[in-house]
Amino acid sequence: MAESADRDTGANVRLKARVEGMVQAVGFRYWTVRKAEELSLTGTVRNDDDGTVAVVAEGPQALVLEFRRWLRSPEAPGRVDHVDESVSAATGEFSSFDVVY
Repeated sequence: MAESADRDTGANVRLKARVEGMVQAVGFRYWTVRKAEELSLTGTVRNDDDGTVAVVAEGPQALVLEFRRWLRSPEAPGRVDHVDESVSAATGEFSSFDVVY
């Protein structure tokens, strides 16, 4: 996928999020991967035993913020009740965005 110049602007950051609500068994992880790939982000998404979904995403700050907005929006599948999150400097440890089992 070709990246446009605006996708390269801004410092790279890491978003760690725990998504609560009806977010398992509704395709949430797979749509999250699709959105992250659309934004050229790297990271992981996984279901946790407590019914939440854990997300780690890295990329340019503006794109990570757009991804964060999407996580909270009606565009995300299921029903998101709450997102507990933190943003820090990116580590660069990921080369793609994947579902972790």
